[in-house]
Amino acid sequence: MAGSSFGTIFKINTWGESHGKALGVVVDGCPAGLSLDEEDIQRYLDRRKPGTGSMTTPRKEDDKVEILSGVFEGRTTGTPISLVIRNTSQISGDYGEIAGYYRPGHADYTFDAKYGFRDYRGGGRSSGRETAGRVAAGAIACKILEQLGIRIAAYTRSIGPVEISMDNFNLETRLHTPSAMPDTSADKKAAAYLENARQNTDSAGGCMECIIEGVPAGIGDPVFEKLDANLSKAVMSIGAVKAVEIGDGSLVAARLGSENNDSFCIQNGVIKKCTNHAGGILGGISDGDTIVVRAFVKPTPSIFRSQRTVDKNGRSIEVQIKGRHDPVIVPRAVVVMECMTAITVLDAMMINMSARMDSLIDFYKK
Repeated sequence: MAGSSFGTIFKINTWGESHGKALGVVVDGCPAGLSLDEEDIQRYLDRRKPGTGSMTTPRKEDDKVEILSGVFEGRTTGTPISLVIRNTSQISGDYGEIAGYYRPGHADYTFDAKYGFRDYRGGGRSSGRETAGRVAAGAIACKILEQLGIRIAAYTRSIGPVEISMDNFNLETRLHTPSAMPDTSADKKAAAYLENARQNTDSAGGCMECIIEGVPAGIGDPVFEKLDANLSKAVMSIGAVKAVEIGDGSLVAARLGSENNDSFCIQNGVIKKCTNHAGGILGGISDGDTIVVRAFVKPTPSIFRSQRTVDKNGRSIEVQIKGRHDPVIVPRAVVVMECMTAITVLDAMMINMSARMDSLIDFYKK
């Protein structure tokens, strides 16, 4: 199966299925000498794991990570880091009947069209559980970036019609609210909205936002490897994401150039932008300002009400999906977005080390 690798120098390859024995990731390109243990990674996986509240699937998984290679005496060796997360709470019988039909909103039909065969247990490779490997790899990228003074934080901006207020914004709060919102008032409203959707056997969508602070100007390339293009690809690769914005995003389409251009100024002797409509990226290259990425997530397609579909023989049927599913995907996907942006930024910074002659001379000159 192609398409399970991401990155150029800091490269990840995820593997495994929702109801297989385990899933995980191989991380290649991590520098030697990074202090790393399983707890560094577990903190991020705990934010993604199921069964933690009313806004997640009741499926219980510890999502305990094991480091199989690439770390010795608490430090990375520079060789591939293999991470495994074992599945312990599969109930594959819930999915037996879907082998013969296509669930609305899922990848069942497209998998059959591509491969002529699919693992129907919980969605197999297209399940949201695949993202556990991404989070494990992203935790390593985040730790490297922290040592470079770069901070990445993603949070829920909205669930359904409920949106956070910047007047109540507290970034730390996102780690303690079930919705991953940095606004306790909005979190309560979102919980009420989701409960109403649940009672109506329905689900909800929402919006995630990620801010990246500390990236120096000059990261990214001006044509096919634009930083914003690669961030968009990374975030769009997360299941259920249907649109991505950088900076002010779609709002710029209704503006005049005089309204949208970010003027430059000098602050403390450093070139800065007076505003940040561009979201920290100009011409595909970071401009030194905060990078802002936004992702829009569709409602969970698995809903507990009758829906029309067809079976593999082309007959129209009515189905009611079984199993354990999130009423909204956004709260658990927030950390996935955080980790995918970290992987993208770190990889771009590693690539950038060879962009200038003076950088090579400074590194290798004796």
